[in-house]
Amino acid sequence: MSTTDTDTAAGKEAGTPPEGGATAEERELGAAGSQLSTAPAEEINVPSLGPLGWARWFWRQLTSMRVALLLLLLLTLATIPGSLVPQTSIDQLKVQDFQKRHPTLTPIYEKLQLFHVYSSVWFSAIYLLLFISLIGCIVPRTWQFIGQLRGRPPAAPRRLTRLPAYTTWRSEAEPEQVLAAARKIMKGRRFRIETSGDAVAAEKGYLREVGNLLFHTALIVLLVSFAAGQLWKTEGSSLITEGGGFSNSLTQYDDIKTGQLFNSDDLAPFGFQLDRFTATYERSGPQMRTPRTFRADVSYWDGADGASHKTSIKVNEPLEIAGYKVFLLNHGYSPVVTIRDGKGDVVHQGPVVGLPIDGANLTESMVIKVPDYRDKNGKKDQIGFQGQFLPTWVRSKGMFSVFPALDNPTLVLTAYHGSLGVDGGTPQSVYQLDKSRMKQFLESDGKTKFARALKVGDTMKLPNGAGTLSFDGVKEWASFQISHKPGDQGALIGAVAALVGLAASLFIQRRRVWVRAVRGDDGTTVVEMAGLGRSEYAKLPEELADLAVRLQTDAPPAPEAEPDPEPDRNSTEDSASESASDTADPADPAEGARA
Repeated sequence: MSTTDTDTAAGKEAGTPPEGGATAEERELGAAGSQLSTAPAEEINVPSLGPLGWARWFWRQLTSMRVALLLLLLLTLATIPGSLVPQTSIDQLKVQDFQKRHPTLTPIYEKLQLFHVYSSVWFSAIYLLLFISLIGCIVPRTWQFIGQLRGRPPAAPRRLTRLPAYTTWRSEAEPEQVLAAARKIMKGRRFRIETSGDAVAAEKGYLREVGNLLFHTALIVLLVSFAAGQLWKTEGSSLITEGGGFSNSLTQYDDIKTGQLFNSDDLAPFGFQLDRFTATYERSGPQMRTPRTFRADVSYWDGADGASHKTSIKVNEPLEIAGYKVFLLNHGYSPVVTIRDGKGDVVHQGPVVGLPIDGANLTESMVIKVPDYRDKNGKKDQIGFQGQFLPTWVRSKGMFSVFPALDNPTLVLTAYHGSLGVDGGTPQSVYQLDKSRMKQFLESDGKTKFARALKVGDTMKLPNGAGTLSFDGVKEWASFQISHKPGDQGALIGAVAALVGLAASLFIQRRRVWVRAVRGDDGTTVVEMAGLGRSEYAKLPEELADLAVRLQTDAPPAPEAEPDPEPDRNSTEDSASESASDTADPADPAEGARA
């Protein structure tokens, strides 16, 4: 008959150590309860006066875990202004617009460096302090953990009954047999074991500290990856019409943002060509005009002499090449026109990209500039066209497209002549026409402003034989974002490692188990098992009970001895009478009377 007593009350008795030393229980456990964590011991020694003492105190505070967590929280809070306030490194135009609308806040924000948060002094200070704190915290804990791995589980305490989980029974198996079975069971459960005297010590859960160190190391990887991505990043955009291409050089970007350590020689030699863009839209129902097909078919090459390959770029399916990612952003239409001057010579021919002014139906604002132009008399002049392109035009609906597909493509233009303002050297937007020094063409009556609506194949004749514009067809354009951040892969690895490390540190528990087998006074073997966890581990008694059941297979509980039955009083008296009768002498009257 076995007796199993799992004592959890002993764990509650272990109170907070009194001032000046450990509790009696901790002194009793000795080395068995030590070094279940690699956390550095708290020191309350006041640093000595002087620069060296204060430097030591500052270093201890900086490398403490609480300061690391505080800095991590501050770094998270510091990113909030970067999300709410326009950043110069992301969109200069938005910053300028914000400054115009908030003249009072602008000087304050500039002093606080809120327009360039991620390169500000205060953000960099938090970033560097967190980096130093993590390294200063991890390195000593790593060496201490390595020392624990090289060590062995400590010997069993003298009194196992004081441990939080405890059980005992008696067995007829020999003590050596019990210890051998305990070692086998512990090895099967992946415990590290050590035999010391009449007990087996086992320890498990080292991966908890590995997860803890992995988590903090992953944070360092994230910080380094973030810094590398900001210092060496390249991010720009390019608008390409069907048949056009892009090569990875600074002149091919419509706009580009780079990191502080970027060098143009670092641009990888690759390129691609937009062969065709395909877009289809929902034509009815609540999702009308929603794109159903949005695909750019391209030919790309890696390296100056690289072979050409074909692929498709879709939304959220970028082209990855030479460490760069090419994302599909937007698309529109490019009317193909042919412009002839007054002498009949072709002065412009090809697609013209418009500026979308209606995102749903793709109405585009069109501007065409012809700086080298001659009138019918051969006199030099400059001419400009302005108007709109409507993929699906319904005259009764006004000058806006009613659907994004090319159901009824129409080009509506008017014309100006004079000075475009391009000879002064001042940069101009290709989507804007400076009409301050230009005159609009008029109809033959001299009063009505000249304008025409052209279908594909139509030709617009300018007044007074000034020339013609032919609407030859429509091509589609697509805008792409070309992005290169060298820290993206490291950041992904760091994020995954941080999650793995955090899970290990939360769900794996460090614990120790001891099995003692000694010969009892009655000749049987007294088996004791006890467990100790690093922290509150609710499953420790359950795990200890399971190990005890496994061990009882090889060390079964000894049956308890049956107690002697209580003698019957009547039978005792009869037995005594019979004994007296047998010994009495019948010739003696006295003996006969006693019998």
